[in-house]
Amino acid sequence: MDLLQQLFFYLVALVTLVSGFLVIRCKNPINSAISLVMTFFCLAVFYVMLHAPFMAAVQIMVYAGAIMVLIMFVIMLLNLGSEVVGRYRHAVTGALVAGGLLLLQLLILVKQGGVSPTVGTINAQTVEAVGHTELIGFAMFTDFLLPFEIASILLLVAIVGAVVLAKREV
Repeated sequence: MDLLQQLFFYLVALVTLVSGFLVIRCKNPINSAISLVMTFFCLAVFYVMLHAPFMAAVQIMVYAGAIMVLIMFVIMLLNLGSEVVGRYRHAVTGALVAGGLLLLQLLILVKQGGVSPTVGTINAQTVEAVGHTELIGFAMFTDFLLPFEIASILLLVAIVGAVVLAKREV
């Protein structure tokens, strides 16, 4: 990597960290959701830097688009406000302890871990010849069909649950 690529990577990483911090720090749920959208866009930039344009497009369309619209809909439907923040203020200490333990575990993993070898038959030449979209689609609908369907059912149950919770108050 040349110097300009490294600087760009560190700039995007800094924006990702700041927006990720703002997701958990904002008191207003709408501001938190907007910070989450910025985090999703930064992750899409990382995918582009890894030469995975299909994953970047899916990241923006699915997560920054559809999922965030769903989250905003649920926030507005349930009318969550600042009263939620006041009720759970005591959980900050537990979250800080859990975050510290997770950071310690991550540091130990990075210090003692190593790079794993390449597994599978797909290499850069195969991706260039066949294409990202076809390889991902083939894997998703053959090897990972059950997890794909389970995720779609979970999303449907979440939407129905949000509507039922909102309907109870109206």
